[in-house]
Amino acid sequence: MSLPDKTTPMEEAVAAISDGAVVMVGGFGVPGTPFTLIHELVRQGKRDLTVIKNDANEAGMGIDHLISAGLVRKLVVTHLGLNANAISAMNEGRMEVEFCAQGILAERIRAGGAGLQAILTDIGLDTELAAGKQVIEMDGKRLLVEPAIRADVALIHADQADPFGNLTYLATARNFNPIMAMAADRVIVEPEQIVPLGGIDPNAVETPGVFVDQVCPLVSIGEEYGVVRR
Repeated sequence: MSLPDKTTPMEEAVAAISDGAVVMVGGFGVPGTPFTLIHELVRQGKRDLTVIKNDANEAGMGIDHLISAGLVRKLVVTHLGLNANAISAMNEGRMEVEFCAQGILAERIRAGGAGLQAILTDIGLDTELAAGKQVIEMDGKRLLVEPAIRADVALIHADQADPFGNLTYLATARNFNPIMAMAADRVIVEPEQIVPLGGIDPNAVETPGVFVDQVCPLVSIGEEYGVVRR
């Protein structure tokens, strides 16, 4: 059985993202952030997006381009502290922000990828993070019901991909990219290197190609990626 070749021009892959989409964006700070896919999303002017990301990157970098262009309706994030533009957009009411503890955000995404409806935790009880959420009692403990998270699209940055979409990552790029690739209806990846089918040792595959829909070759590595290498 031959495996399909999923390589797709980036413009074509991003063009299929609709206004109002829920978009997961991989990355832990700079490492693993799909900068080129983000720039193409801005270039095409996709609007009213709900963006789910560990962090808001820094001003002038990553999803800040989406925020500064006014394309993000809601941001689900663990912190904004490094991005003054994101803080201003929140404080001025130009962007809704849902904060989530970092580990809980990861588990909510992981639950979405596993087909679960929610997770139970005592983290965040009696804090602002619990506002509007259901609390239940189990075995004498009060537990917060944290809904699982899925998205319409996940934008992923990988180190290597083969044409079928088997992926490897480097360092902290592993933190959110692999779980996001399991929790979206469509997964678009920008790999730094595309190798022939069979070019990745099966034991080294961190995201199997069955989770990936489109592999977008990088024509060039932009300046933002250089931060990782400095």
